[in-house]
Amino acid sequence: MFKKAIVIGSPGAGKSTFSRKLRDVTGLPLYYLDMLWHRPDKTTIPKQEFDRKLKDILIKDKWIIDGNYNRTLEMRVNYCDTIFLLDFPLDICLSGAESRIGKEREDLPWYETEFDTEFKQFILDFPKESLPQIYALIEKYREDKHVIIFKSREESEEYLKKF
Repeated sequence: MFKKAIVIGSPGAGKSTFSRKLRDVTGLPLYYLDMLWHRPDKTTIPKQEFDRKLKDILIKDKWIIDGNYNRTLEMRVNYCDTIFLLDFPLDICLSGAESRIGKEREDLPWYETEFDTEFKQFILDFPKESLPQIYALIEKYREDKHVIIFKSREESEEYLKKF
C-alpha cells in the first residue's frame, strides 16, 4: 500500500470526495491545497508561505494531498509514491463543480454561492491547457511512481471497494 499519494484532476471531478474516502479507508492524513492557499475571506497567502507549509507536509511520513496547483505539482510528484488522476469527461466536471454551490465543504474555507464564470472557464480549458502538462509529468515519473488513472467515478469507486 502507498504512504504518500496525490490526487489530481479537473475541478469538479471529485478529487476532494475521492480523497476523503481514500483517507477513511487508509487512515492516512489528508491535506487540501485549497485550505493551505485560501483564507476564509477569499484572499490567498503569499506563495512563499504556501510553499513552506506544503514542504512541511511533504516531509511527513504519510499523507494524501488533494489538489492541482500546477506550480507545485512536480514538487509533490517528487515526494509521493502514488499518483491518482481523475481524468473525467468535461460534462461530469462541470456538473460536479456546479453541484457543490451552496454546500459546506471541509476542503474550502468558504461557501461557494455562485458558479463563478472565471472558474467555469478554467474547467472548460482544463482538458487542453492543464491535462497535457499533467500527462507529460506523469510520463516523466511513471517508472518511479504508482500511477492510477480513473476515467469515470465508477472506476474510482471500484478502486475504493478493494480496501
